[in-house]
Amino acid sequence: MKRIKILVSGLLLSSTMMAAVVQTNGNNVTITPDGGQAKVVYLEVINNQIIRVRATSKDALPVKPASLIRVPVAAPAKGSYTITDEGDNVVVRTQKVKAVVQKATGQITFFDASGKQLLKEAQEGKKFWDFTVPERELGMKTGYTVPEEQKHGLSWQMKFDSPDDEAFYGLGQHQSEEFNMKGKNEDLFQYNTKVSIPFVLSNKNYGLLWDSYSYCRFGNPNDYLQLNRAFKLYDKSGKEGHLTGTYIDARGKKLVRDEDSIYYEYGTPEKSLIAQQTDNGGIKNFPKDINLMGATVTYEGFIEPQLSNGKLSNSPLYQFILYYSGYVKVYIGGNEVVPERWRTAWNPNAYKFSTELQPGKRVQLRIEWRPDGGEAYCGLRVAEPRSKQEREQLSIWSEMAKDMDYYFIAGDNLDQVVSGYRTLTGKASLYPKWVLGFWQSRERYKTQDEIEGTLAEFRKRHIPIDNIVQDWNYWPEDQWGSHQFEASRYPNPQQMLDNVHQMHGRFMISVWPKFYCNTDNYKELDAKGWMYIQSPTDDIHDWVGPGYTNGFYDAYDPGARKMFWRQMDENLYSALGKGVDAWWMDASEPNVRDCTPMWYRKALSGPTALGTSTEYFNAYSTVNADAIYNGQRSVWKGKLNEPRVFLLTRSGFAGEQRYSTATWSGDIGTRWEDMRAQMTAGLNYSISGIPFWGMDQGGFCVENRYVAAQQLYDRTKVENEDLKEWRELQTRWNQFGTFIPLFRSHGQWPLREIWNIAPEEHPAYKSFVYYDKLRYRLMPYLYSLAGWAHFKDYTLMRPLVMDFNGDREVENIGNQWMFGPALMACPVGYYKARNRSVYFPAQCSWYDLYTGEMIIDAKPNVSSLMFNVSSSGRRLVVDAPYEQIPVYVRAGAIIPFGPEMEWSDEKPAELIHLYVYAGQDGSFQLYEDEGTNYNYEKGKYATIDITYDDATRTVSFGARKGQFAGMLKNRQFNIVLISKEHPQPLNLDNPSGKLVSYNGKAITIKL
Repeated sequence: MKRIKILVSGLLLSSTMMAAVVQTNGNNVTITPDGGQAKVVYLEVINNQIIRVRATSKDALPVKPASLIRVPVAAPAKGSYTITDEGDNVVVRTQKVKAVVQKATGQITFFDASGKQLLKEAQEGKKFWDFTVPERELGMKTGYTVPEEQKHGLSWQMKFDSPDDEAFYGLGQHQSEEFNMKGKNEDLFQYNTKVSIPFVLSNKNYGLLWDSYSYCRFGNPNDYLQLNRAFKLYDKSGKEGHLTGTYIDARGKKLVRDEDSIYYEYGTPEKSLIAQQTDNGGIKNFPKDINLMGATVTYEGFIEPQLSNGKLSNSPLYQFILYYSGYVKVYIGGNEVVPERWRTAWNPNAYKFSTELQPGKRVQLRIEWRPDGGEAYCGLRVAEPRSKQEREQLSIWSEMAKDMDYYFIAGDNLDQVVSGYRTLTGKASLYPKWVLGFWQSRERYKTQDEIEGTLAEFRKRHIPIDNIVQDWNYWPEDQWGSHQFEASRYPNPQQMLDNVHQMHGRFMISVWPKFYCNTDNYKELDAKGWMYIQSPTDDIHDWVGPGYTNGFYDAYDPGARKMFWRQMDENLYSALGKGVDAWWMDASEPNVRDCTPMWYRKALSGPTALGTSTEYFNAYSTVNADAIYNGQRSVWKGKLNEPRVFLLTRSGFAGEQRYSTATWSGDIGTRWEDMRAQMTAGLNYSISGIPFWGMDQGGFCVENRYVAAQQLYDRTKVENEDLKEWRELQTRWNQFGTFIPLFRSHGQWPLREIWNIAPEEHPAYKSFVYYDKLRYRLMPYLYSLAGWAHFKDYTLMRPLVMDFNGDREVENIGNQWMFGPALMACPVGYYKARNRSVYFPAQCSWYDLYTGEMIIDAKPNVSSLMFNVSSSGRRLVVDAPYEQIPVYVRAGAIIPFGPEMEWSDEKPAELIHLYVYAGQDGSFQLYEDEGTNYNYEKGKYATIDITYDDATRTVSFGARKGQFAGMLKNRQFNIVLISKEHPQPLNLDNPSGKLVSYNGKAITIKL
């Protein structure tokens, strides 16, 4: 029985004031503060770097079910922490971190081991509101009534003060080209192109992971306001009360009317709950007799900062959010604050921007909008302005949870913070080696012949590829969710898989959590009460053929997960000889219907087996991934040569990495701004703790001008200006994709195979083939990084702040990054750009990858080697020709290049060209295993530690550790030393170097 120690403080307090109570129990302490909203504050030591905090405004902490985020963590050893009552404070100490709790208020301050303050809770830093789920959000489920207790919970907000030199990262993947989130707002929910992770990291080397699955907000906790609530509005002639909307359709018909807000954001299903309870605005309020397809719309007038309550803001910065489809520009005060953006009509986007406005001063607002489809969306809202101090606080709001529950994770660097996240949420799986190769996909291959013929063409052209992807709609038109191939188009699925494998390819297939109501699988799930039925109840039809009613399954129910996998297994996995290599888990937000208000999205996807969808709004993709990962592994039950599970999902949530799951950034647009947005999106997603991320290279949704340009070329072989831009965009995007974890081409028509993008003699074709082959030569390097991600909690796609923290310049650089420890990738994100600005951190010298020339000679000193300097590096404008993006190598880097290959396991790396870059000491651990199975879990893998001593110009190979079946016992390393004095261009066929035989024993070579 544990010994519980209770201390009562404040014995001399007034009888009207409750005394603080402190209760310790092993590695945790519960405090009842004297005051403040939090009646109970609880701290638990997880390990030396992690402290858990729970708080509630109720009299006691709730008993909660097992976390969907957490994995079991061994209790800390006795003596590794202390919990002491020190007068006004309770102090929790470990070797790495200290938390001080004020007994009077429950306010918490965190310090590192040296006593340096890392994070301090703001005054009134904990806020709570009782929350009851609105009836309209509850949704429907077969034979299920939501228990009364599940309808109630807490909304909470936690706020922490933040110094001016702090920067914030993480939060998942978002699309506004924002990298450092300090002072910015982000709504955290799941949607196509948007992935929300409840984890934020600071350049002060700590992170916060909060255990909440509901809709959350980072930054401003309040709803964005309609323009008429933040401003006085004037029409274009100066009359107060409205803006002016001018609509001109393709026939020239014109309509001018008053607009009291710009909030045309949601469609209205024909027969549904939403039709009875619409939010203000929505496309139903568009002019009825104007055809928006091909129309031009202008909203214009003047805005004068003044809140609807008549108060003037004391802050000049206004933070806007623009919701749009079609083409849109925004001007404020005569300045273009949003250059032209585009998004397809069926998948609108949100974009954020800020501008300064003076209280009481009227400025012009003008929105130029060209809807580009039968559906059309346009909305402009603004956050209530706050002071600079409020904006820059670390503020997190959760709509509904049982209590406030978060983990403070400290580290000596951001890698240790990410490691703490994975300690809590699970190790990243070691993905199959072929995942690091090239994948070809399109929306979509329509027949068995197209799948086989496409892969065969890659092999014929000797273009490296590993994975071919079958996207959606391979089933009979009215049988979505049947998991069965339409026989007329796929006459022999087993033969198709066999043929793919005979060509040394892998086969990935799309599976949705969506089912047409007429399918046997839907009926089986529904009979158990495991389907969300709001959509079919409201008679919502999808976009296929005549439109079909459908529902999504409840992945929160363990029985539903097992049935979902069994249905996949019976129709796709065991049914096809276990030949499916990977799963494309689409629409896992879950995306029951696009373009609906938030409350209706909740109604469509609930209630869940665990509670209301309001409370469990964001975690669906994690439990869905659980279904497939554990389902496939259960089929093998530890048998020899069990193939590694691999999932690609359009959504993501904390903990997904433990289910061998990667995420892609959804149905993004094919615009330059969309490509640039993927850079910041991928960096923040990667630092959020989930190491494998990718995108649709080239963009998914295509502008009509590109479609027309391709059609013209197919008829006439004329490359017009739009086709030139299309090809350059594809080129730059493929160059970008070479240096991220997943290298995958995908999108709507025009077709995305490189020979369909450009002919062989075209620079777009040549560039793709060059970078594709480079990717495969890098396979020993890349697979080592994948091994590190599992064994060392490594992050492959690395914001510069991870390796060069302390250099203030890197805090805001979201368009260049480290890909592993050696390579700094600097993609080009603008049309016709033939150079770009690159920042070179001061901590090391830098070489050009292609020429081997030293670009920056930093001559680092001892302190700079610790990556803790504040001195700035250098910024240079560098060449970026059409066929090549700038890539640099840091001094001290060791890069193992393997043989030229057409698939990832075509041949063993018997000869490795080991490029070593002089100017600094360096190290690299080569990781190898069997590449496709789970024997690494049994210790069957090998590592070789390689070090470089710059002073003596020696390379040392440590004794090989470990072994596995098929391991190369003897190999050769060709050591290529690149130095300032002796640069060598990158030559991966026969570079000049020193050839060394290695048999697994330690050896040192003088260069």
